Amino acid sequence: MKIALLFDGLSALGKAPEVQLLDSIEAVESALLDWATEVVRVPVSNDGRWVERVRKGKFDLVFNLVEGIDGEAIYEPMVISVLELLGIPFTGSSSWTTALTLRKNIVNGVLDRAGLPVPRWSHVRRGDEITSVGFPAICKPVAEDASVGIEQRSVVRTMRGLSARIEAMFEGWDEVLVQRFIPGREVNVGIVGDEVMPIAEIDFAQMPRGMWHIVSYRSKWETGSDEDLGAKPNCPADLSEDLSNELIAIARTAWNVVGGEGYGRCDFRIDQSGRPWLLEVNANPDISPTAGLARMAGVATIGYSDLIRRICDHALAKRGENYTERWAKTLRLSGLG
Repeated sequence: MKIALLFDGLSALGKAPEVQLLDSIEAVESALLDWATEVVRVPVSNDGRWVERVRKGKFDLVFNLVEGIDGEAIYEPMVISVLELLGIPFTGSSSWTTALTLRKNIVNGVLDRAGLPVPRWSHVRRGDEITSVGFPAICKPVAEDASVGIEQRSVVRTMRGLSARIEAMFEGWDEVLVQRFIPGREVNVGIVGDEVMPIAEIDFAQMPRGMWHIVSYRSKWETGSDEDLGAKPNCPADLSEDLSNELIAIARTAWNVVGGEGYGRCDFRIDQSGRPWLLEVNANPDISPTAGLARMAGVATIGYSDLIRRICDHALAKRGENYTERWAKTLRLSGLG
């Protein structure tokens, strides 16, 4: 089997999330070579040359590690839409699901209308009147991942603080999601194929006094920082059977609502009364060997190579048989083929 390993070419520049991506590329490539006959790295850039490489490469599968183009997350679903048009089987979720889950304001509305427990939120653009969602509140960029734009100052207690934080964020982004902050525990539910992984928890016990218990950019990417040391993953989480079942049920429903495929992660907060709140559905979580999903799989006795194989098997089962032929027929009927 010949597999293309697709990733954002900007990773070579060595910014924090991209350094992690380089680790993922090497680890995934090594795992794929346990059974694939050939793995070809294909960096994605905005000049579009990668499209021809994929189209002419006669690949059986594309393993998609793309999280954007030139570091811009907004282009992530566009890459997937090209793969869909080419009719080549690929890992992970569709362009529609990826675009939906990337936009926090839109996916929150979809999940809320599905009856899922989403903390109260508002979408603020330049010139909009700022309305309270209750306090404390947390401010996030609308369309970023990897905790970009999230820091201790993101959590505010007053309208004055909220207004100041939004204005500060407008220096880097045009839109801000304001959401009620839920004090309490933070847990993650991972999904691989149709299987739910053991639930993990972020342990904030060592977070310095006075700091908010959040997974910030520094927590994720500044190894050895106080926020990194104060937000330690723990799997399996110490949860009651009833609460675990409730979290799994919500995660499965949310995953189905957004049309998730292959692998993903749902993030929750559990308030002081024990009620779970759905924060995010991540359709393209980090799958490096030290990241949360691989850690959860390990607890389920699924080794890293097996995890990568399962992701590929799921993609081939969903998109492998006659996938290229179906898309070729669609293109011919549309006049594009």
